[in-house]
Amino acid sequence: MIRVAICDDHQIVRAGFKQIFSSSDEFSVVAEGSTGREALEIARKEVCDVLLLDIAMPDQSGIDTLRTIRQGQPDLPVLILSGYPAQQYALNLFKMGANGYLNKECEAEELVNAVRTVHQGRRYVSSQVGELLAQSFDRDSNAALHTELSDREFQVFLRLARGATVSDIGTALSLSIKTVSTYRTRIMEKMGLQSNSDLTYYAMKNNLLD
Repeated sequence: MIRVAICDDHQIVRAGFKQIFSSSDEFSVVAEGSTGREALEIARKEVCDVLLLDIAMPDQSGIDTLRTIRQGQPDLPVLILSGYPAQQYALNLFKMGANGYLNKECEAEELVNAVRTVHQGRRYVSSQVGELLAQSFDRDSNAALHTELSDREFQVFLRLARGATVSDIGTALSLSIKTVSTYRTRIMEKMGLQSNSDLTYYAMKNNLLD
């Protein structure tokens, strides 16, 4: 039996996923969480075989939560759930160690297949994400600029776009101000932008802000 933990801040979403898994003796929902901190606690307790993690959580983002999980539980399969289109986050999350990425509007059969896949130690790549990966390998000139950022750069980018100061980011990510400033410079160079206002505009235009 595959032990599944569901971490999503919407109770109705968790209930829907539980209903899907309850229809098969192959799965058992062993834990639920509604915040990033609860997801971290579930991961630390090692009670599940696969963790379903929402990207938008009330206390900290799924992006930050995933990175912390990877530092402590590098082998735990984490399947990201999102209401956002794959092109906005999928590639960056795979770089950060996600085992799969699913839109919450996926069919029940796809969800079940994705959980089976990551439980077997493989990554689940939907057809849409597969196309994005192929484009990234081909260095598609139309690929979104933020997909070129490293996982840490992407974290810093999102916080800068939301208006956080370099000092705030350093405290939140346990980095020195100098290190955060270096990341900011790299982000600006890679994306061809000049100011924090440009970052905010880009993030809003690409629907990257909650």
